[in-house]
Amino acid sequence: MPKPQTNKKSTSTIMEQGRRPTSYDVARIAGVSQSAVSRCFAPNASIGAAKRELILKVAAEIGYRPNALAQALISKRTNIVALIISARTNLYYPEVLAELSARLNERDMRVLLFSLSEESEVDGVLDQIWRHSVDGVISAARLSAAQVAQFAEHRVPLVLYNRVASAAPSVRCDSVSGERGLVEHLLAAGHRRFGLISGPADSYVGEERRTAALAALAQAGVGDVPESRGDFSYDSGHRAMHALHQAVGALDAVIAVSDLMAIGAMDAARRDLGLSIPGDLSVVGFDGAGPARWGSYDLTSVRQPVRRMTDAAVSMLVERIEDATAPAEQRLFTGELLTGSSARIAMPEM
Repeated sequence: MPKPQTNKKSTSTIMEQGRRPTSYDVARIAGVSQSAVSRCFAPNASIGAAKRELILKVAAEIGYRPNALAQALISKRTNIVALIISARTNLYYPEVLAELSARLNERDMRVLLFSLSEESEVDGVLDQIWRHSVDGVISAARLSAAQVAQFAEHRVPLVLYNRVASAAPSVRCDSVSGERGLVEHLLAAGHRRFGLISGPADSYVGEERRTAALAALAQAGVGDVPESRGDFSYDSGHRAMHALHQAVGALDAVIAVSDLMAIGAMDAARRDLGLSIPGDLSVVGFDGAGPARWGSYDLTSVRQPVRRMTDAAVSMLVERIEDATAPAEQRLFTGELLTGSSARIAMPEM
């Protein structure tokens, strides 16, 4: 089969003019229709192999790149997905953001990030999202029923990440069973005097973990658990450890609802309060974040299956972008118990 030929004179003219080449230039030089050029650069579009080779050859010669805005006008899609996330959130979210971006990039989609100072500030970004005409939204921030309803009104598909709402699809880790497992292992090792470092009151994940831990302790007959709230940061965990020690004195175990607060608590206990970990005090966290595995911490925690969860979130969103009638579903993933040297734990009796 002869190699596809291009119009060298037309190619040289465009190069000499120094202007940005267009799809119409590609079509004229290659001797094909402009719609063929559009199909060549559209994912999953039907076009013959020889014609595709010719168009790509011309495009490379004249330096043509498809215009994303023009493609959006034709396809009625922007290939942009908004991600709503709280800036004051768990340590592991940078990993979530990187994984979501990678999964979306594989589908030739891009992330438009909206970062909140507080989870309760969602209203302030919704108007911006509507103005940007995104194809869909993944929200790692709490949404009210009224806010979820707005997505349906604007015909913007929504998937919740580690959040839940009856009218929206969601992907989340089973924080309840994760916290219960941590508590049961601590109880089985003989711990009885517990302290709790919880998160912000407006954090869905923080409150879910807090409630689960307190319920598991209450079921075992452990009540009146002293508590100090943090904001998921290292410093707040450090301060919370001091607050707990000042309020109640000696404790057997501290449960932190995030790894970074647990790390802060460990440093405060060892460096400031002179406590041995885990000899005097056991500390556990939640998330399985990278720094929690560093040798000086080796934190006992629950690791969320981030890769599987982000894969599911992206797949669910793309499904709903392509089919607006897809029903809301909730996918619950089990976390993995990481047994480190920060806590004395034992297997609970069956």
